[in-house]
Amino acid sequence: MDRRNFLGLATGGIFGATVGTPSLLWANSKPGDQSVTTETSYALTRPAYIDRSHLVVTDLGLVSGFYQSMLGLKVIEKTASGEVLGAGDLPLLTLTTAGDARIAPRNAAGLFHTAFLMPDRIELARWLRHAAHNNVVLDGASDHLVSEAIYLSDPEGNGIEIYADRPHEQWKFQQDGMVEMATMRLDLQALYDSAPEDRWGGMADGTAIGHLHLQVGDIPQADAFYRDVLGLKLMARYPGASFFASGGYHHHLGANIWNSRGAGARADNMTGLSDYTIRFNDAETLGKAVAKLDELEIKSEKRDGGVFLKDPWGIGLTLSA
Repeated sequence: MDRRNFLGLATGGIFGATVGTPSLLWANSKPGDQSVTTETSYALTRPAYIDRSHLVVTDLGLVSGFYQSMLGLKVIEKTASGEVLGAGDLPLLTLTTAGDARIAPRNAAGLFHTAFLMPDRIELARWLRHAAHNNVVLDGASDHLVSEAIYLSDPEGNGIEIYADRPHEQWKFQQDGMVEMATMRLDLQALYDSAPEDRWGGMADGTAIGHLHLQVGDIPQADAFYRDVLGLKLMARYPGASFFASGGYHHHLGANIWNSRGAGARADNMTGLSDYTIRFNDAETLGKAVAKLDELEIKSEKRDGGVFLKDPWGIGLTLSA
């Protein structure tokens, strides 16, 4: 199952989707509604969260230009091999390139999408208005009960999600602690209509990477690594996918086999997701995670102020506080 089939694409163009859950007050919020908050996103207040991501690309100028003009990120730092992009002064995405970079096949383990979390629904609507006025091609849009999400791809096929969470108190949880999620069509027209008619100035302060969704080779193996080794809680299941989080978030990491069943480890010079960072809000929680790595004799090394390792599919991750 590929991204388009999973999403249930809106028919009839960018604004052809149908209403998802109109009964929810948050879904009907308007500009200036005091219920919309720009406080630190719930995803980032958990014991651990996704801090930043690193993609290897073949055409740095093309891909960086897309993230700047279409997503509204800005260049924070230039390096010998690439650039660091972010929102405000917060670095979110590192792009690098190399002469020996090899285009990853579609069924390789790696990135399904990077999910950029907006501070609130108004910012999501403001971005949608910008996308519509600049002919940004969307892959789809979904109401997931816990969030509203819009999907697209960068010029080299790296998946992107732009989303806003519903307030945490509106989420529903099952008795086992798993969160109720679904994939329904999103009313893009209503979302577009809720946007202020002002000038869009790029990604707002407070934008973050809310989660990463990965392509892996095997779901039981993903459960064993992300849940049993890293200590993330399994929050939801979908046929061929598991969703993991820290501290009751709906998911900080997703893993699926829809395109990549049986995939092995990535080559070091593959394009796409090279590595990412999980940041811990306190050193004690980080210490427990590192102790688990030592207990299981999983290879890791100290790097850039954190602990670097690779998952079973060769995707790098740094644990940092």
